[in-house]
This record gives sequence, C-alpha cells and structure tokens, in this order.
Amino acid sequence: MNTQPQQNMRLTPEEYLEYERNSQIKHEYFDGEIFVMVGAKRNHNIINANITTNLVNQFRTDDSACRVFSNDMRIKIEKNGKYTYPDVAVACDRIEFEDNEFDILLNPIVIIEILSPSTESYDRGKKFEHYQLIESLKEYILIAQDHCLVEKYVRSNGFSGEWKYTVFNNTQQIMRIESIKCTLPLSDIYNWVEF
Repeated sequence: MNTQPQQNMRLTPEEYLEYERNSQIKHEYFDGEIFVMVGAKRNHNIINANITTNLVNQFRTDDSACRVFSNDMRIKIEKNGKYTYPDVAVACDRIEFEDNEFDILLNPIVIIEILSPSTESYDRGKKFEHYQLIESLKEYILIAQDHCLVEKYVRSNGFSGEWKYTVFNNTQQIMRIESIKCTLPLSDIYNWVEF
C-alpha cells in the first residue's frame, strides 16, 4: 500500500491511537506524523489472500502456536515508536500486544510486504531499516506483484544486523520460511495473478 503524509497534523502516540481507532482509513505513525495508507490494487489483494490462506492452512494442520495477521494488524516498533501496517505478519507462541485492544502486535517473527511502484523503495529501504529494530523479527520477505520475484532476508544468529539474502524468481520454486516451519510455493503465491 502507498503512504501519503497527512498535512498539518502532529500527534502524540496516544493521540494517534485514539484517532486511528476511530478512523475509517488506516494511517502509519512515526515521530508525530501520520501517513494515510492508500488502497491496494487487484494483484496485491490476490497475493495477500493467497499467502494468508496458505499459511493459515499450514498452521491448522500442525497445531501450531503461530498466527497470521493480514494487512489490518498494526505493528509497533518499540525502539523508535513507529506504528505501521505490514501486508502479512506472523507471530508465534507468546504473542504480545501493546494493550487490551489487541490491535497492535509487538513481536512478529515474519513480516511480508507486497511491493508496488509507489512503495518499493520505502519497503526496501527505510521501512526495512525500521523493521530491523524489532528483536523478534527473523525473516523479512518482499514480493513483487507485477512479475515473479520473491526476496527473502533472514536475520543471522543474534541481533548483529546481518541478514542473508535469497531470491526466488520461478513459479516452480518453493520458498521455505524456516522460522515458522512453513513453505510457500511461488505457484501458490502467484495463483490467479495476471502480469
């Protein structure tokens, strides 16, 4: 999804949450500013649904303690106070929320972003930089929606700032997400997607 800054609004985190919980549209928040989340297009929505369905089905069969949260679950990056909405997030075991509203996830293990022309540089750059501050995050996955391309970043042992990069660009490939013991065939990710 695209983000656009909201003009002339500076809010505290508490004001942002009150505003956001009563808003009909989603906003990211960082350093007092809010950013409108612009709606997603057809391929983006299909890919999101494909990934979410695939992961949910795997967790059901394994009696997993992992849960999939699609694009409406807000994530807080505690180290810098940013609130954001990834396309897909997965958390496992003791899932932590900021408060009793259960709408702000604190400890995702996997974050998946579906790229668009308007968000690609942000998702690869500043947003990934911010996501790296989440200590629980083990894998960050970027998915193109206009051609077959999936990029996976896996955090090396510890919190050293080193990430292993792997690329997948063929619908015959299967991506393994080790941290949650799941697989995502690219043929499933791109099912019904028209390039």
